[in-house]
Amino acid sequence: MEADAAIRGRLIAQRSAVLARLAALTSDFDGIVAAAGGAADDEHDPDGTTAYERQHVAALIEATRARLAEVDGALARLAAGSYGICARCGHEIAAGRLAARPAATTCIGCAAG
Repeated sequence: MEADAAIRGRLIAQRSAVLARLAALTSDFDGIVAAAGGAADDEHDPDGTTAYERQHVAALIEATRARLAEVDGALARLAAGSYGICARCGHEIAAGRLAARPAATTCIGCAAG
């Protein structure tokens, strides 16, 4: 189906962008850890990185991994023929919602409730 091909293309593009973001964040995290040099008291090192910076980047990595899982889930639903069906109520997810959030698993009503 042509519509499925377009949706798949959008999801693949999103997946590529998420993977690039994940690679950049992982590189940033590795740089922060290397810059800290294993210092035990990096909270008080005015020139070095802080535990806060590490935690911030780690949280961004976690959120990006969750986003990757959402996109992968959408691709799996597309392959299974259940893409665009609300996981809660079973009704169709509005095209506008899918345009805004291609990996959405619920319709607007269920997401709000």
